[in-house]
Amino acid sequence: MIDSLQFIPRMSAPASNAHRVQFGLFELDLQRAELRKNGAKVKLQEQPLRVLQVLTESPGQIVSREELRQRIWPADTFVEFDQGLYSAMARLRDALGDSSDNPRFIETVARRGYRFIAPVCKTTGEGTQGTQADGAARLPFVRRWIYSLISGLLVGSLLLVILLAFHVTGLQEWLRNRTMPIRSIAVLPLVNLSDDPEQEYFADGMTDELITDLAQLADLRVISRTSVMHYKKTQKTLPEIARELNVDAIVEGTVARFGNRVRIRVQLVRAGDDRHLWAQAYEREFQDILLLQSDAAHEIAKRIGASVEKPRNQPPTSRTPSMKPVAYEAYLRGLFYLRTGNPNDALKAKANFEQAIQQDPQAALAYAALAGVYIFETYYGTHLGTSRTEAATKARALARKALELDSDLAAPHLTMTGVAEMDWDWAEAEKEYRRALELEPGSAEAHLSYGMFSAAQGNFARAISETRIALQLDPVSARTYDSSAFTYYLLGDFDRSIEQGHKALEIDPGFDDVHAILFYSYLQEQKYDEAVEEFARSAAMWRYSSESVIELTAAYKVGGIRAFWNKQIELSASKRLTAIDNFDLASIYALLGQNSSALNYLEKAWEERNPKMGFIRVLPELAGLRAEPKFQDLVRRMNL
Repeated sequence: MIDSLQFIPRMSAPASNAHRVQFGLFELDLQRAELRKNGAKVKLQEQPLRVLQVLTESPGQIVSREELRQRIWPADTFVEFDQGLYSAMARLRDALGDSSDNPRFIETVARRGYRFIAPVCKTTGEGTQGTQADGAARLPFVRRWIYSLISGLLVGSLLLVILLAFHVTGLQEWLRNRTMPIRSIAVLPLVNLSDDPEQEYFADGMTDELITDLAQLADLRVISRTSVMHYKKTQKTLPEIARELNVDAIVEGTVARFGNRVRIRVQLVRAGDDRHLWAQAYEREFQDILLLQSDAAHEIAKRIGASVEKPRNQPPTSRTPSMKPVAYEAYLRGLFYLRTGNPNDALKAKANFEQAIQQDPQAALAYAALAGVYIFETYYGTHLGTSRTEAATKARALARKALELDSDLAAPHLTMTGVAEMDWDWAEAEKEYRRALELEPGSAEAHLSYGMFSAAQGNFARAISETRIALQLDPVSARTYDSSAFTYYLLGDFDRSIEQGHKALEIDPGFDDVHAILFYSYLQEQKYDEAVEEFARSAAMWRYSSESVIELTAAYKVGGIRAFWNKQIELSASKRLTAIDNFDLASIYALLGQNSSALNYLEKAWEERNPKMGFIRVLPELAGLRAEPKFQDLVRRMNL
């Protein structure tokens, strides 16, 4: 890294002669161009460091985007400035552990710029100068640390005297509970104790529904199903699991079904000291299964001190949707098949959701789930034997029916976002995302999907924020990291995209989807050997035959990346490669610099209403087309 923090003159204020800038636990060394936390160096690239220097020069003052551009980005990078700034801010906030939604250091001032809001202490060659975000004078850093230490010792001594003087029954327990609040929780997969191993789907479904019920509580972070399923039949201890998931408490239990009766036993364990806080057994007739799981969720919420009061805009039945028991059983089986990750199970999921609807025509959740199957078909096709157009038509009808039956469930609204996106009605999709998150603020799926939608719309700040929330709720999910990698790819931060992609593979080495993102990220970095290796790994997912993969890799070895793309076009034209659609061909021609052909294929993709068209404004491989009038006309016709 070059010594870049020194040579940029301040445009709106005199250049500081500070050697170090201290704030919180951090110290910015301007001479060495390093950021340290508690003395340990924090890995941070050049541009985020330069942004940090500019912001800390004038704490409490707004630094405009234009000033940042002029001081940090060369004049010839203006077109890509937005993505560069978002990437730099994202990396900087990651390094500081900061959040744009609840900032401790850097505040985003809408349509104006950024402001450094934390107290700053600048060290020069002549001594230490303290500043605050509001400009007021403050104590030097060392003196404040000493005062804090003395105050802490005095308070600690006073508490010790109180405890020794008033050693009454329950006082220590009260203090322990007061100082160890439960703000986050993980529901481990319920163990199937039924005589029939085929009832595994039922135990998994009960786990999922319990998570969903708890996730509706806005003041409790509940780990998503995808992450907790990694601990099914694990040998790890509860404290180990809690540390890996970063939660305060664990719910574990069993579910048994005998004839027409269901018994659930659950217990709440505090992670810090592995202490059992509460245990309860519930047993009812199967026809009361929804009420049983709702009771368990509410009891857990009460025990951890979370509010279980329903929002005023939510009717009392919204958390316990009604469904006939036989329909609910088919619905759970459908979810089980839908979540196996095996595309061939899509037909089984579809059949079970259809069965649930036949048995209970009022089952809103079953309609929403079946709509989701058809939305998946519009993107990937062939699994259900329907055309993209037919799948889209069925998805619209089913999603609207679900919403008509119960508009106070999050699932129908989340399904409607997919319908609105298929129709390129972005305002409607935005409205449905917001409503889904109002009804289920703890849904990792909703936050992740909203993040992807925001990225497609070019709102990268919100996209990264939503993706981070999803990662907090679903920290052991390859798919969540894969989506995060795609978001950073769209942003143009290819290093971060590759990093997130490899994290997905660390969680699940068999997760093939991520190789596609790695392929495109390496392409953008012109690391073509690595890109073609990733292509070969992802070819099966893209339904490329082994023969075509051999031909494509051979073409690359002989003629480089252009030969690789031309071979793709040749195989597609000869019908030997059917996996490439018109949108994919447009991307290939754009990468070859053949803009006219690329635009012709984009037009065909528009006529087909290809769902990938929603990303045309932000896909890096289409960047060379954006100045073309035909491309701008396509953007306008898509309401982007």
